[in-house]
Amino acid sequence: MLQRVQTVFLAIAVIGMGMFLAFPIWNKMSLSGDQSALLTATKLTHQVTPVQSNIQPVYYLIALAILVAGISAYAIFQYRNRVLQSALCAVNSIVMTILMGLVIYFTFYKAAKLFDPELPGKYDMGFYGLVGAMLANVFANRFIRKDERTVQQSKRFR
Repeated sequence: MLQRVQTVFLAIAVIGMGMFLAFPIWNKMSLSGDQSALLTATKLTHQVTPVQSNIQPVYYLIALAILVAGISAYAIFQYRNRVLQSALCAVNSIVMTILMGLVIYFTFYKAAKLFDPELPGKYDMGFYGLVGAMLANVFANRFIRKDERTVQQSKRFR
């Protein structure tokens, strides 16, 4: 049945990954205002002056985000096979953990050291979309396992 609570959580995970792809993930502006850094799902941009900018592509963030959204969307329609649905959520958790690790790596080790290392920068809507998708995936997996336990108990009573 599509009208289960885990379907809503898996849909929230898809929406969260859409936010991750559509919005900036992290940005940092120097105190003087002449330098800025911006991390999106496609690139890491370091702009020194209005004329000069350094762009580093990070296409693997897009690939992983699309993979997570695709797995979540596929898992929604696997409601007849709860074991497979739970396994897909576990794979999604692993891929989202890798994605979060890459975002943290870029924000703390790559982009933060471009200028003003003591200035941390701030996370934007894209990052919070990833966090929301991770939480929604955890809750979806929890409710899938709860449904599977309920079905197994009902089989035992027969």
